[in-house]
Formats: sequence, structure tokens, C-alpha cells
Amino acid sequence: MKKKISIAAAATLTLFAAPGAAARPLSPEDLVALQRISDAAVSPDGSLAIFTLHTTDLDANRGRSDLFTLDLTGGDAAPARWNGHAENDGSPVFSPDGRQIYWLSGRSGSSQIWTAPIDGGEPNMVLSVEGGVSGFHLAPDGETLVYWTDVTPDSADSPGEGRVYDKLFVRHWDSWDRGARSQLFSVSTSGEGTPVALTAQMDGDVPTKPFGGPDDVAISADGASVYFVLREKGTSEPWSTNLDIWNVPTDGSAAPVNLTADNAGTDTAPSLSPDGRYMAYASMARATYEADQLVLKVRDLATGEVDAFPDLLPNGVGHIEWAPDSRSMLITTADGWNDALFRITPDGTSERLSVPEGSYSVLSVTEQGALVNRNSLTEPGDLYWRTDQGERRLTAINADLLADIDMGEISRFSFAGAEGDEVFGYVVRPPDLAEGATAPTVLWSHGGPQGHWTNAWSSRWNPQAWAGAGYAIITVDFHGSSGYGQDFTDSINNDWGGKPLQDLQLGLAAARDQFDFIDDEQACAAGASYGGYMMNWIEGAWPDEFVCLVNHAGLFDMRSFYYSTEELWFPEWDFGGPYFERVEAIERWNPATRVTDWKTPMLVIQGLRDYRVPYTQSLMAFTALQRQGIDSRLLVFDNENHWILSPANSLQWHSQVFRWLDEYLKK
Repeated sequence: MKKKISIAAAATLTLFAAPGAAARPLSPEDLVALQRISDAAVSPDGSLAIFTLHTTDLDANRGRSDLFTLDLTGGDAAPARWNGHAENDGSPVFSPDGRQIYWLSGRSGSSQIWTAPIDGGEPNMVLSVEGGVSGFHLAPDGETLVYWTDVTPDSADSPGEGRVYDKLFVRHWDSWDRGARSQLFSVSTSGEGTPVALTAQMDGDVPTKPFGGPDDVAISADGASVYFVLREKGTSEPWSTNLDIWNVPTDGSAAPVNLTADNAGTDTAPSLSPDGRYMAYASMARATYEADQLVLKVRDLATGEVDAFPDLLPNGVGHIEWAPDSRSMLITTADGWNDALFRITPDGTSERLSVPEGSYSVLSVTEQGALVNRNSLTEPGDLYWRTDQGERRLTAINADLLADIDMGEISRFSFAGAEGDEVFGYVVRPPDLAEGATAPTVLWSHGGPQGHWTNAWSSRWNPQAWAGAGYAIITVDFHGSSGYGQDFTDSINNDWGGKPLQDLQLGLAAARDQFDFIDDEQACAAGASYGGYMMNWIEGAWPDEFVCLVNHAGLFDMRSFYYSTEELWFPEWDFGGPYFERVEAIERWNPATRVTDWKTPMLVIQGLRDYRVPYTQSLMAFTALQRQGIDSRLLVFDNENHWILSPANSLQWHSQVFRWLDEYLKK
């Protein structure tokens, strides 16, 4: 098959790295330039993979994506660009016979579904959808496409530019609600006929917003039914985590039916067995708690009987991929700072599979093997081919870029944290630090707060980029972190500034004791979101430890935060109810009440399109600092949300952060 592939451009990717020149540390420029793999598919005969490669166009200050194919039959075949175009391509899938590719492309001026023969031929747009297509699935029989797109209802003209709202959400994540709803449609793969609206009468978004995607939608083995995740809006959406799984005929001949109406918590990620018998999915029992354990459930589609397996994956369900014979699933889950992989049968038999340390995702499973993507703190992601005999590396997409890069050494450590519990973290040694020397130190605090520091590559808060700038990085997975069992995660509820702060204090001391390259005298601390909250909390509760702080989008005033954020289930669960019912419990951990104790210089960073932690939180923190004469600096991005996403802004972010740290740690 390899000889038949049509290569639309001559570009190829290096498979493995050649020996590099003299080693140097990773820089922010390197970080921005690194390429990333996503959404791969494997041909039905297991001989060919096609995947999306994301690169950075620095001149245009944007990311771009292209499709590449890769021969899986053995040897050292290199990926080759497929059907290249100046506009973005992605989300490829094979037709059931393996001869055709369907994918999303912006080559018509908006994102639409295209198709072309895998071995050459002109691309054809299947249909033109007003506003573009956000995503799609191809039915297993190859006869039907199910796609989703934002639909804005017609409204009567009225004078003025004002918008009227009668309920929340009025804005979500980084956009105001202008009436658009993400809806499902089905259409023939020929593009002929009128697309059938499957969810037009429903009050909700499919996929869910802001982060729902392909895992929210699945098509039955016979192509007759679509299963999807939706949270009904009503008047309670901002404080509801009641996502449900629905079923609707692909031809729209009946109304959608709620299959999980008896659970007030979250039901999500429906995955259908190829034989059409089962639907596996992830489910949370506790309503309004977004960090509850995701329990594996399996529904017999014929009888409606549901089996739950709460003890199989105590750290929750990650991604579910069925084996072609429907006798088992491959499921990822967190395991401390690493990912683990399990083979689980529909009746609950579980086998833990051996995988290297790091982050692990299963992209596609065939009779011949599984295509996986794995990465770590020292290796950006690459493709591997997994069989029962082991794994074979397929790509080294950043080999040339990393050929002369020296990564900082990562060391895992643990200590007795709050209440005597074992708490974990890791440290990163600057790669060019001389033997016997000590490094300026930065203690990181993660967001969430129910998150954790993973053994995974990141394009944003990447410790190798900070180590490359000469800093030793210390992380702590304090009480409330995920990946260590649900009880540990729950322990932060009503205790935002208690056990987590103790863990950071004890963790910094333990790292200093265990690693001789860490400066025992001076350190800074940094964090974003809840980590930024912790910087504000440290200002008043641990004011004499650090010579500087870096606060990205941190919560400053818990009262104004509650009344201006969008997803209210988050603070309401963590503090036991809305602010007006839990004033005393919330004010106990409010940084704004301790500003008279502030003294540490702080860099404050904020994106103005951040509606999770609105910009006023950072403005208030900066005002508190400036009014008291504390050295401080404010960095604001007009077009960024809770994250910094554009390449140019990422470079500026790193430049300003390192400039600030240098002023205090490299005097």
C-alpha cells in the first residue's frame, strides 16, 4: 500500500534523530516550535496510519495542522504529508474498506468535511455547512456522516447593539452567549439530500461546551442510532454537572431518549462495542462535583441492564477504546503522576498492562495492534505501535528540533505532608548546572485545585523551559490533587488554604533536604488559576518565605469571584453551597481579607477573555500591591482566555516571567 500513497507535498518527517551538536537547554522558542500529534486513525487492515500534525507558523502567529500517513507494515518508513494545503487539515478517518479518507479541512474558506481516495485523486467537499463543521463521525457501515455545528436561531431585528438575557450562562470560558447552540446532524456520505437535524429541539449543546468533542458522540455498529452527551440548560446549567447520555435514530424518525436520567451526576464518553451489544461509559455519582470519580459502567443495549465497576479504576476512567472483537476494552487512567493502561472485559475482569512511565493515550485499536501516543516530561509525544509482544516506536517528529537539546533531570520524591499523609512531588535540575552548584528555585502550585503535576509534556507550563532558563523547579501534589484516590482529592473541600499550604511548606523543606542543588536560602513561587489563588494566599499566610511570586489568573476575592465566574458548581461543591449560604466558610480562605500582611513582590498575569477567573481578580490583586507600595507588575493579554495560546504571546509570557524571576533570583 505504501507505494500507492499520493504525496501532495514533498515534505517528510524525520523518524529518528541524528547525533546533535553541543547540547544546550530548552528555550521558550524551542517549546513554541515543537510539533504535536493528534487524532490518528488506522486502516482496517492495519497497514497504514494517518494522523494530524500540529506545527507553529511564527510569522503568522498561529498554529497550523496537516495530515501525514505512515506505513505500519514494518521497517523504518517515515511519515509523509498527505493531500497538503495551505489551510488547516485534521480529524482523519478511514472508510470501512480502507480506500477513502474523510477529514476536516479549511481549504474552502471554512471548516468542512472532505473526502479523497487514500492512494490519490482529487479531494471533494462532501457538503457545505453554513458557518462550518466543528467535528464529525463516520458510521461503521460507511453510509452516514454525523456532524456537529453551531446554529444560531433567527431573531427579530431591534435597534441597538444590546443583548438581553433571562438566565445564566451569559458567558462561558472565553465567549459571551449569543444564542448559538452546537447541534447534531446526519447526512449521507454522498452529501446528497437534506441533512437531518437530530437535536434541534433540545435545550443544550452537543458536544458539551466548552471542552466537549468527539468522545461526546458515538454511532451504533449498524449505523441506525446515535448516542450523545448533553446537559439540559434550563435555568440551572451553571450549577449543574448533570450530563446525560441520549439515544436518537440516525434518520431522525424519533425524538432523543435519555438513557441515564436516573443519575443526577455526570454520565459521559459513550463508547460502543463493534458487535453492537454494549455501551461503555464513564459516570460520576455525586451531582455538582466535577472532580468526583469517573466510574466505568457498561450497558447492555438490548436489555438496558447496567453494570458498574467502581473498584476497577480508583483514579477514574480516562479514554475507552474497544477491541475489534468486542471482548475487551483498553482504558487509560491516572496513577500518581503517570498514566496506567488496563484491559477490561464487559463483565469487569481487569488486567493491568505494562507501559512505560509517562502520559499514555490509545488512538486506535485494530486486530493487528493498537496505535498509541505517549510522552513525558522529557519527551514530546510520538506514535508507537503496541501488540501483546511489546511496543515499537514509529515516529520521532521532533528529532531534528531536539537533537542538540539537553533536558533537565527529573527526580520524584515524597514526604510526610499534612496530617502525616504521604505526599508526592518532583524536582527538575537545570541541565547546565555545574556539579556542586545550587540553582535559583521556583516552587510551582498547580491549578484545579483537583489537578496534579503529571509526567507529561506541556506546551504551556513546561518545567524544562524554566529549567533551561536556569531555575530548579519543585512541584507538590498537595491534598486535593487527583491521581491518588478519591479520598485524597476530596480532602481539599472546605480547606483551600489549609492542608494544601501545609503540603507546599513541607514539600519545599523536603526538597531542600533531599536535593543538594536546590538553593536553601532564596526561592520564588508561581502558579495559575487555583495555583494563582495560592500565590495570593501565600502573600498573607506565608509572607516571609519567598523573594517573589508569579500569579497567573489567580483568585483574589472569593465573594466577587463567586458572583462573576461562570461555572458555579465548582465553588459551590468545594465550599458546600453558594456564597450567600456559606459566607463564613468561604471568607475563612479569602486572600482579600489578608492584604495588610502582604509584602512579597508579585508579577500578575491575566487574559481579558478569561471568564473562569475574570480579569478583575488580577486587577484587584495588582491594586492591593500597588496601593501598599509593594513591587509589582501587571501583564495583560487582550485576546487570551484562561490560557496563553498564541505563539507570540507565549514567547512574551515566558520573557516577562523570566525577567521577573531574574530580577529577584539572579541578582
